[in-house]
Amino acid sequence: MRPDVLNRGYRPATKLMFRLIRLFSGHPMPDAAKIVFYRPDFYGAPAKKFTHEAMRGPSAWSVADRELMAAFVSTVNGSAFCVAAHTATAARAYRDEALVAAVLSDLESAPVAEPLRATLRMLGTLTAEGTVTAEQMRTVLAAGVSPQQVEDALAVCAAFDTTSRLADAFGFELLSDEGFEAGAKYLLKRGYR
Repeated sequence: MRPDVLNRGYRPATKLMFRLIRLFSGHPMPDAAKIVFYRPDFYGAPAKKFTHEAMRGPSAWSVADRELMAAFVSTVNGSAFCVAAHTATAARAYRDEALVAAVLSDLESAPVAEPLRATLRMLGTLTAEGTVTAEQMRTVLAAGVSPQQVEDALAVCAAFDTTSRLADAFGFELLSDEGFEAGAKYLLKRGYR
């Protein structure tokens, strides 16, 4: 159920900012961005900080890898908004739309390195089942993934498990393809702040 706050529940200054963004970008402010302005002290500021750190903080995973993880977790969650947003962002980051599509359609045959494949496999299990076994984690580490990379991937998973669920619970409106592309450009330039 889409709460009315996503349409009207903002202070006048915030509404003005949304209008200016639409005027200059030619695209409406995505609901994923709007929601952080509703109760910034409760959700917005902490969520932006955590997500930005997970997606753009120091990591052995590239930005493209982390965007692909976000798209993959969103795909497992079945969140249309997040799948579209992070598929566009990952494709732009990799500069390879076919690679991202291959991973999201069939991870096992996709042309990615084994450490990333093992990590995505683990994130898929965690997202779908809510847990992973010690053996599954050993498999990821044996594929050449460092413990820090596991932590970094788990942070991406946590951020997008939350965001995917909010997107679906609140009925985030899908953007046009051009809107998702504009969002991808923004995320790659500015991150999640």
